[in-house]
Order: sequence, then C-alpha cells, then structure tokens
Amino acid sequence: MEQKEDLLKDIISHAKEYGFVFPSSDIYDGLAATYDYGQLGSELKNNIKQYWWKSMVQMNENIVGIDAAIFMHPTTWKASGHVDAFNDPLIDNKDSKKRYRADVLIEEHMEKIRQKINKEVEKASKKFAEAFDEAQFRATNPNVLRNAEKIKEIEDRMRTTLENNDLEGVKTLIEDLEIVCPISGSRNWTEVRQFNLMFSTELGSVAGDASTIYLRPETAQGIFVNFLNVQKSGRMKIPFGIAQIGKAFRNEIVARQFIFRMREFEQMEMQFFVRPGDEMKWYNHWKAARLAWHKALGLGDKYYREHDHIKLAHYANAASDIEFDFPMGFKELEGIHSRTDFDLKQHEQFSGKKLQYFDPELNQNYVPYVVETSVGLDRMFLAVMSASFKNEKLEDGSERAVLSLPAQLAPYKVAIMPLTKKDGLPEKATEILNDLRFDFNCQYDEKDSPGKRYRRQDAIGTPYCVMVDHQTLEDNTVTIRDRDTMLQERVAISELRAKIDEKVSWRNLLSK
Repeated sequence: MEQKEDLLKDIISHAKEYGFVFPSSDIYDGLAATYDYGQLGSELKNNIKQYWWKSMVQMNENIVGIDAAIFMHPTTWKASGHVDAFNDPLIDNKDSKKRYRADVLIEEHMEKIRQKINKEVEKASKKFAEAFDEAQFRATNPNVLRNAEKIKEIEDRMRTTLENNDLEGVKTLIEDLEIVCPISGSRNWTEVRQFNLMFSTELGSVAGDASTIYLRPETAQGIFVNFLNVQKSGRMKIPFGIAQIGKAFRNEIVARQFIFRMREFEQMEMQFFVRPGDEMKWYNHWKAARLAWHKALGLGDKYYREHDHIKLAHYANAASDIEFDFPMGFKELEGIHSRTDFDLKQHEQFSGKKLQYFDPELNQNYVPYVVETSVGLDRMFLAVMSASFKNEKLEDGSERAVLSLPAQLAPYKVAIMPLTKKDGLPEKATEILNDLRFDFNCQYDEKDSPGKRYRRQDAIGTPYCVMVDHQTLEDNTVTIRDRDTMLQERVAISELRAKIDEKVSWRNLLSK
C-alpha cells in the first residue's frame, strides 16, 4: 500500500512539474480540494471528453448531446429529492479532529478483508501452479469462506442501517468492527450525523430580495427537464439517449486524494430513455458497453472490476459501479443505474406538466424508464494518469519517467525537433511542423541535447518525436522515434502524416 501512496505523490508532483494539474490559487497557498488544469492537463482532459462524446453521440444514431445551465429552478432539486435526501453520514474522530464518511470507513474495512482473501488465493496459486483451480479454492477454503462470510455480515448490517437511516446503528457497526481513525489510531468517535452536500447561493442583486438557488450537484436533472424539448425537436423515438458533459458541485465532507474527490468536478453522463419493462435489458447492455469502452484504452484489464451497490439510491432499482484500481485502491470510476421512471414522474408532479412519450408501436402514452451511465471526468483523468505513469530503468542503467498515455489522448501527438539550431534545420523543421499541425497537435522543441528532449517528450506522453538532421536537407527523410519502444526509423517526410495517423486516429480506438 505504501508503494501505491508513493505513486500518488509521484503523480501529483509530475502533474505540477509538467503543466497537467496545479493547486488552485497556488500563489495564495491553494484552496482545499480545488485544482486547476494546466496547459497539458487541459489537452488531456479535452481528449478524454472527445473520446466519450464521439463514442456516445457520434457512434450512436439514437443518442444526442445537450449542454444545460448550471443554475436551475430551485423546485428542480425539491422534485429530484436532493433538498431532503442528498446527505452523507459523517463522523468525526475526537482525537485527530478529522472528519470521515461513516459508510466509506466501513467499506474500507471490508476492502481490507477482501485483500486478505486475495492474499490467500495468491499464496495457493503459487503453491499449486498450473493445477490451481481458483473457483474451487474460493468455494472450499475455510479461511476464504470465513472472511467472505464476515464481508457479507458487514454488508447486510450496513445496508439495513443506511436504508433505515439508523445513524446510531451505523456508529455501533463502526465500534463493533473496531475501526480506528487512520490519523490518530484511536476509536474515539462522535455520533454519526447527516450532512447535505448541496451548495446554495442567491439569485438576484440584493440579498434578502433574492431567492435561494443551488449549484447543481449533478448534471442529470438538466437532461430530465429537457426530455420533451429534445424528444420533440429531434423527433426522437424510444429507446434514445441524451448525453451531457458539465460541471457539478458538492460540498463534500472529505474532499481529498488529489483530483479524485473535489467540490467542483466534471461529469460525463448519458440518460437512456426506454419502455417500462425493458430497463433491465438496457441496464445490462450499458454495463457491458461501458466496461468495454474503458478497456479499449488498453490501460490493462487488471485495473477494472464491477461492484453492485449495497444500498440503492431512492430512485434506483439496480445500480453497479465500474471500479478502477487507483493509487488509493479500488474506487468508483463510473456508475450505471436503472433510475426507473422516478425522475420524470417527480418533475411531472412538481411542474404540473406532462412528461410522457406516445409510443406509436404500442399506441399508448407512458412515462419512460431511464438507464443512466455517469463517469467522473476528473476521476477518468486520474485513472489514465496513474495507469500510464512509469519510472523505467533502461538497459544502459539510466532512468526515464514516461507517460504511456493512449496515443489518442496524448496532449501532443508529435514533437518536431531540429538536430541543431543552424544550417537551415530549424527552418526545415518549422516547415514540417506547419504542415502537420493541420491534422495533429504538435510541439516544436529545439532546446537541449536530443537525449534530453526525448526524455522531456516521454514525460509528457508524446507518442512520436521527429528529428530533422542534415540528411533531411539532402533526401527529405527524417528520423521518427516511438515513445513506447524508443525505436527510431528513417521515413520520408511525405509518409509522416500516414504513419502518425495510424497510431493516433480516433477510428482505431472507436472501432474496438
């Protein structure tokens, strides 16, 4: 675990040094849990958005995108249940004065037991080698079964207490499990209390005359209130989806772990409207489709696992998370939820407007059911960074920091470098740069030795470097170097575009 914590520190430091992520208001010593994306971070973030938008909207004829306002009529949040029910159970440790989410403390305790099971499996796997049957071992080994039973008991108690809003029961569970504060190591806990996560502000120029409104805590409601606008103006037939990328705001109890949990964050959400009764079919479809989307990036299947929810939200009849193995362990990256017809029915009731769809095939009106996919953009950014960042020891004994980013997501696709700053090489390099920049985001780099320049491009994840030398002036060929293999080959300038495109084109990724 210590190794993983070091990895997070290395990523934070690397992100700042190379212009990916800065602490917000850095010259004023920062503001807790807020970050600014730098020049390279903005590029990487935009490329992640593009990948999501292209695969969700461009590749699906029955999904369209919108961009709804952050401010919404305050009754929206009454209808959605956020005013009354958007709470997290919080608990304080009296010795460290640190605040925690009570449910997260319990989940982290269960994760430790899961790790014990995994160690048992790993040990047996080494012992029995090829003869090892993991499924049979998990089903029969007494230690594994005992720990699995412990997890089940904790899950059952946690579900019951949270569903009944039994805060005393949540505290008793924490005490029974002898959970200690990670900072003080003590079990000196306060009572568990509910904490509403919405930021409120005032609309109007004079406080007092203003009406209280909220910064949206999710982007989904902007889609629901526009359901009919989109359906009618776009002549959409069910099943169809509405996608959106946008900022959301939550007054998190515990906002830490770099950009994993922030008070201002960005979501990529799609609400898919279906016939009542078809929702589980589409829920399973989107569960599989979203996992495939993540795995297509090639970061490694070992980073992903699926986790069905213990406690369902008030609007859901099924919910599952795609979890990613972050430097802090497995945590939620994307949620897939079957939201039933809760949201549209609530907005019907509170607005007095009908939010129904006439289905010509069934010859009837109904309120559609909804399947939601919701991925945190900032979490996706951290997932990509943490899986791509490596400190490699090379054959010659030297080291390099490299970001093996999926080529389509890399901030720069190619760096153009003249070998020296004289003899007409910078002019030739600039000519190549000006031609390639119509198709790719390029960087020009002429400072320092070639080796140092290669290391710098490796550290920011640039897939290709093109070196312009004296031979280029004679025969119009250049040396192109691959970030991952570090192999160099001589190619004609006229072939450069096709070679780079082969690696970085969206087509390759979207067709997986």
